[in-house]
Amino acid sequence: MSKKKKAKDSIKQESEKIEKQEEKQLTVEEFLAIEKDKNLRLIAEFDNFRKRNAKERIELFATAGQDIMTILLPILDDLERAIQANEYDEKHGVVLVYNKLKSSLETKGLEEIDCPIGKSLDTEFHEAISMVAVGKKKQKNKIIDMVEKGYLLGGKVIRHAKVVVAN
Repeated sequence: MSKKKKAKDSIKQESEKIEKQEEKQLTVEEFLAIEKDKNLRLIAEFDNFRKRNAKERIELFATAGQDIMTILLPILDDLERAIQANEYDEKHGVVLVYNKLKSSLETKGLEEIDCPIGKSLDTEFHEAISMVAVGKKKQKNKIIDMVEKGYLLGGKVIRHAKVVVAN
C-alpha cells in the first residue's frame, strides 16, 4: 500500500505542478495582452502626434509670410493712393512698382477681399468704421464706401476691409 500511496502522492504533486504552470501561463498571457495593449496605444499616440505635427507645419508654411505681408500692406496702400492722386498712366514708374509689388504678393497667396458697393456687410471680412443714415430701407446694412482694402492670406483674413455702412 505504500507504493500506491506514493503513486497517489506523486500524481497529486504532478497535477499541482501542472496547475501552477497553467496559472503561470495565464499570468504570462495576461502580461502579454497588457503589453500588447500598451504597445498599440503608444503607436496610436505617436501616429496622432505625427499627424498633428504635419498639420501644424502645413499651417505654418501657409501663413509664414503673414508678418511681412502685414508690414507691406500700408506701402501697397500708399502707392495706390499716390497713383490715384497724381493720375499716373500705366507706363509711369510708380505704377510699374505698384503692379510688380502687388503681383509678387499675390504669388505668395495674398488676395484682395471683394468689397463692392451695395453689398451687404459681412463682419467676417468687413469692419464698419462709420454708419451713415439713409432714407431707403433697401440700403440698410449695405456698403456705401470702402475706406481701406482688406486682404486674405491663404484663405485667412489678415486685414479686414474698412467700410462705411448705411444705417
